[in-house]
This record gives sequence, structure tokens and C-alpha cells, in this order.
Amino acid sequence: MLRILGTETEFGIISRSTGHPDPVANSLRLISHCPHLPAPTALWDYESENPFLDARGFPVEGEPERPSTTYNRQLNKVLPNAGRLYVDGAHPEYSTPECSNPREVVAYERAGDHIVAECLARLNASMGDENFLVYRNNSDGKGNSFGYHENYILSRRIPFEQVANVLLPFFVSRPIFCGAGKVGSENGTDPISYQISQRADFFECLLDLNTMVNRPIINTRDEPHAHQADYRRLHVIVGDANMSEVSTFLKVGTTAIIMEMLEQRGSLPHIELTAPVKSIKAVSRDLTVKASLPTNNGQHTTAIAIQRAFLQSAHDFYRTREVSPITKEVLVRWESTLDTLERDPFELRREVDWVAKHELIQSYMDRKQCSWKDPRVAMMDLQYHDVRPTKGLYYTLERTGQIERLTLDQEVERARQTAPAFTRAFFRGQCLKHLPDQVYGMSWTSVLLHSGNSTIKRIPLMDPYRGTQQLTQELFKDITSVDQLLSRLVKS
Repeated sequence: MLRILGTETEFGIISRSTGHPDPVANSLRLISHCPHLPAPTALWDYESENPFLDARGFPVEGEPERPSTTYNRQLNKVLPNAGRLYVDGAHPEYSTPECSNPREVVAYERAGDHIVAECLARLNASMGDENFLVYRNNSDGKGNSFGYHENYILSRRIPFEQVANVLLPFFVSRPIFCGAGKVGSENGTDPISYQISQRADFFECLLDLNTMVNRPIINTRDEPHAHQADYRRLHVIVGDANMSEVSTFLKVGTTAIIMEMLEQRGSLPHIELTAPVKSIKAVSRDLTVKASLPTNNGQHTTAIAIQRAFLQSAHDFYRTREVSPITKEVLVRWESTLDTLERDPFELRREVDWVAKHELIQSYMDRKQCSWKDPRVAMMDLQYHDVRPTKGLYYTLERTGQIERLTLDQEVERARQTAPAFTRAFFRGQCLKHLPDQVYGMSWTSVLLHSGNSTIKRIPLMDPYRGTQQLTQELFKDITSVDQLLSRLVKS
């Protein structure tokens, strides 16, 4: 599997002190404590960014972000792995660099969690207390939801309408193995003790450009961060921020397979749900994962049946094609997970977040003889997502061998320090490694370098599949200056 993938995680930040009520200021404080930055004064290059283009063929009103130089440096930290730590709205946010497969995404997400946790530790140490808390989740329990976004590069020759029609039922049914679990309900939805997805309550329409109000199941942002004529970037906002590595692997891996099938004109299921917005909430509220979902042909289906239809299409697609080890791993894990969900969802307590969290809370409730409405239960729901390794309940499960890991500690540390080898992120990472003092700015599609005499040179990176280790490692061999790099680029 070689497909450009990446994720963005917004973190919830809380101050225990009444003296720090502003989440924007608190988010800026947090990222200002980011350690080991190779180019601490580097800007983020907003030149080619425009989030107001709609994939349905029209722009909407809005002004692209263009912060001042000083505020830009406060908002953005360019990381050694060619990812980005920044403040978006009222939240600290981490973007992985461009990855080439779902296992890389898992490692680079985990690296981001470590970076944020270290920022938090340094911030609290500077204040002499544990004033600030940070959570990798999607809801504050008070009606506010914050995002987790997946990104998939796809050929522009695939019509967006086709992409949306295929993905609607897939996204509606996907939470059964990648929901993060949630106590209670929000956004004016029907009361429930516990549900599968943190985000499901907050989706209100099928397609739209918005991500903060009137949230759609399919986001229509048309900002490819690549050659506009060749690529589109599917910006997925419907997923939960998972703690479980298996859930993340399945979430990203299965969706990447669907992207491959769309691009290669594979045969995909044609499933038209009568009411997708209602259906995603029904899926979230049914812990048996057997909720009946009406379809436009007058029949009914289930989340498992939808996922099995996509899985069978994937098996058919790869039957006559070479299958990479990672693709095979996704297919095998996908099938075994669906089998277990059909037999007994709660057998997945070692793999799937919503099950692991439910069983942890249920065990506590049985011991304490309390109900789902007990404030201690709501606190456990939140504490599951605490980024502090010594405090987060997910990490407690992990330390005690009660949840499965896919990564090794050394993989995560490598992902923290180095960029992925098979995408353009490698080039950006090498610039940071070899020419850190000359890096003036950076974005997904550019590197800005000081070349002397106050001149800034922009190196465009519009093809996400170029700039890899194989293509560019010789460029940086014994490199000593920007001019030397530019000269080698001209000759290559």
C-alpha cells in the first residue's frame, strides 16, 4: 500500500485555575513549550492554502488565514519529523507528516501524543503545579466537539459525487470498530447511557464545507495541498480520535483500501441509506452493533452487513492483484474484527476503544454500585483520553497488558525524530536536519530557505509522491549550504 495519508488531531485543553480561562492563550502556552525544535523561528507558509474551495465546484466566502510574522511563529511549530504542532481555533493541534501506509500513521500519531504530553509536562513544571490538563478526545461533555481529521490523496479524475456516494454508508457504519466510546449524549440528541462514537451526536447533514457548525458526514473541502489538476485530498472529519492503535489502524487502513479501489475503478457496493444522519446516530447508540438501518430500496441493513459488503468487494478486487503485506494485514484484521463483532462485540476489549472503555467503566460501576449518571463515571470517560502516560486510563490498560499495541517504543521515537521515507515529507525533514538555521518557513507544499543577502528561496513540493528518500537522499549528502542544495536541485 502506497498512498499519501495523514491525520490532524485537535486536543482538548483545560485549566484548573480560574486565572487561565482563555483556551486560545492556554493552547499557545502549551505549544510554546515544545522541545527540540530544529528551526524554532520557522514560519508556516500559508501562501498556497485556501480552505474555502468546495469540491462541488464553487468557492465560498471567507478570507484565508494570513497571520503576522510574530503571531505566525507563536501559532506554528515545525517539528523534526516534518509534521506540525499549532493552534487551530481554540485547540492545540498536531498534524502528522505525510505517511505512506496506515502503520506509519499509527506510529506518527503516537509520536504526536508524546510531543503534546511533553509540552504539557514542561508547561506545568514551569508553573510549579499540575494546572493544565490535555485530552485526546472529541468532546468536553458540555456540548462542544473538536475534531480529528483524516486526509487521503486521491486522483482528481474520480468525480467527487462518486466518492461521496460510496463513502456515505461506509462512514456511517465504520464506528463499530473505530468509535472511541462516550458516556451520555450531547447536541440535543436523545439521551443514552453509553454510545460507540464521540462524534456521531454532532453530525447534522450529508455534505458541506463546514467543520465547526452544521457538520457533514462528508466534508467538501477542496484543498489538495498538491497539484490541483492532478489530485484531490479527501478531508475526513467524521472519525473519532482513537487511543487504541488497532482502531486507528483499521480506521485509516480500511478507508485507504476504499481509496485504492475508487482510483483503480474497482467494483464497490451500491448502498443508499434512507437517512444517513439518523443512521450514524443509531449505529453509535447500539452496543449490539445490530441496529436496523433503512435503505432506499425499502429494505434494511446493519453496520456489520455494510462493512462486510465493502470487505467482500475488497477481497474481489485484490484477488487478481498483488497484495502488499500491509494491505493483507488490514484485510485480515478487518475480517476478524467483523467476525468478532458479530459473535460478541465485548470480546474486542483488547483492540477497540469503545469496548475497552465500556468494560473499564462497567467494572468500576459494579465495584462502586453506581450508575452511568455518576459524575465519577463522566470523569473516567474523560480520564481514558488523558495524554499523561502516568494518569491516562488508556495507558494504564496498556501498561498492564490489557490492550494490544501495534507499535514498538523505538518506532514511535523514530517517528518523532525523522520524517517518513516514502513521501515528500522526507525532503522537508532533511532540510530541517541539514540546514536548520537556514529554514525560514515551511508548509506541506514548500520549503522556504535563507540563501544569503536577505533572499528567501521557495522550493515547491507540489507532488506528494516526490521528495522521497530514494529520490533525494543524494541531494543532502555532505550538504553545507542552501546554494549547494539549490545547485544540486537544478542538476537533478
